[in-house]
Amino acid sequence: MTIATTNPVNGQVLKTYGAMSDEQIDGAIERADLAHRQLRGTTIEQRGRWLNAAADLLEAERDEIARLMTTEMGKTFAASKAEVTKCAAACRFYAAHAAEFLADQPADARAVSATRAFVRYQPIGPVLAVMPWNFPLWQVIRFAAPALMAGNTGLLKHASNVPQTALLLEDVFRRAGFPEGAFTTLLVGSDAVDRILRDPRVRAATLTGSEAAGRSIAQIAGRELKKTVLELGGSDPFVVMPSADVELAAEVATTARCQNNGQSCIAAKRFIVHADLYEAFAEAFAHRMSALRVGDPMDDSTDVGPLATERGRAEVDAQVCDAVDKGASVLCGGDKPAGEGWFYPPTVVTDLAPGMRMWAEEVFGPVAGLYRVSSYDEAIELANGTAYGLGANAWTRDPQEQERFATDLAAGAVFINGMTTSYPELPFGGVKNSGYGRELSAQGMHEFCNVKTVWVGEGVASAGAGAHAE
Repeated sequence: MTIATTNPVNGQVLKTYGAMSDEQIDGAIERADLAHRQLRGTTIEQRGRWLNAAADLLEAERDEIARLMTTEMGKTFAASKAEVTKCAAACRFYAAHAAEFLADQPADARAVSATRAFVRYQPIGPVLAVMPWNFPLWQVIRFAAPALMAGNTGLLKHASNVPQTALLLEDVFRRAGFPEGAFTTLLVGSDAVDRILRDPRVRAATLTGSEAAGRSIAQIAGRELKKTVLELGGSDPFVVMPSADVELAAEVATTARCQNNGQSCIAAKRFIVHADLYEAFAEAFAHRMSALRVGDPMDDSTDVGPLATERGRAEVDAQVCDAVDKGASVLCGGDKPAGEGWFYPPTVVTDLAPGMRMWAEEVFGPVAGLYRVSSYDEAIELANGTAYGLGANAWTRDPQEQERFATDLAAGAVFINGMTTSYPELPFGGVKNSGYGRELSAQGMHEFCNVKTVWVGEGVASAGAGAHAE
């Protein structure tokens, strides 16, 4: 496993790192365990001051951090700056709302024969986070901010192609004032995850990544009886019904497919359009996709930068070629460009059918699959006819259809007349092979808390005491 910064614009290796030794890993886990014991004894107000200080650092150093992310994985500089800003806002959100989210929740004491009864949320300890490269800052912050505010500590095993961003995150939390070991970056390959997660001091794990990686983490954690939160792949539908504004839907569809150079789990990938406006949508969508400028991600005029890895581009190209070889049509794009760098043009593929890889697989690049349907029921069947269930989009101005889509789409999130995205205020996660558990909002904070029942009685003996014991 090579841990290195490789510029996807030209394939140049800029910096390499050696993997940590077993002794270094053990030392990091020990420091995380000691930091947890210290952190859980601090007040929410103190942790909030530290997290706000982290937000201050992110905002003050936004351009420098953004430039690093763009260099490591190729997203446009504008997108990188927006990601840093979003991360700072998330830190401030949890600093402001942790007291509310972690407050004792009273129960009906009389119903349980108590003088007082309530639920208390307490931290569980060091949490291993296995994170991907596509949103190298945001994916980590949406775990770390609630975890640290709850009093947990974090051990980050980041993707091996974004090591400098990973080390930067550790540095930000350290400079913000969090205790030594509260957040540690582990420069290790995937082969080290097993022994880290088996360590009894590590109490849980969260992973954002592939379905295969999720199965591996879940298997290890299951044997060790440790909590996991998994956010895996997605092949999100984008359904357009007759009452939709075609031009607006096509405009948002273009952004939804090509955000982050098309490398987003919650990017819309399958565009399911009613026959009544299919031709109009297809024309508008293909026109907008083909008009996007592909190029240097540091150039302000660039819309789509390179894919993050050479292997990733080869996979996207193979999926498109497979579809074309089996009878699909390409409305725009579809040709891997020659020259240096891992660029791929925004592409729209139609006439897809079962047996083509694009029919069943997630395409992690700026490639859209376009489908025609003749009814609501057909749209729902196609939208749900995948192993994934992360996010879903539906475009309709019919209130009854809006309600039906909200209920019928099998996904962790349904966005109607808008693009699927993540917010600190709303829970984020999927169903089916897209994983389980939730990040963000109060639910995300509670995932790595001991949800403790507290029952208080009078302490006076009474007839029948214990009669209802389990």
